[in-house]
Amino acid sequence: MDYKKSKAPVNTVTRDLPKLWEETGNIYETVAIIAKRANQISVEIKQDLNKKLAEFASYNDSLEEVFENREQIEISRYYEKLPKPTLLATEEYLEHNIYWRDPAKEREEEDF
Repeated sequence: MDYKKSKAPVNTVTRDLPKLWEETGNIYETVAIIAKRANQISVEIKQDLNKKLAEFASYNDSLEEVFENREQIEISRYYEKLPKPTLLATEEYLEHNIYWRDPAKEREEEDF
């Protein structure tokens, strides 16, 4: 997923809390859903970054090589400028792009 194309803000945003929990009916459940998705996004971003930085890995570092690695610095800056995973996950939740379910509620509905 290209996170740079996301509509998520880069800065902190004040949210309308009732809008966040209207789908679940519980703010804590909503926060748990967003937190789990944020962890998934964080892992994806970290894997992408590590894969790109692995191309520049050298096992015999010299002082000259450290200063010449401009491409590695640009890649790191790109990832630093991305929105934080929590903001990306919150935006996905608000756009209804996160699939979630509660097995306990499903069992309760089956019992009726």
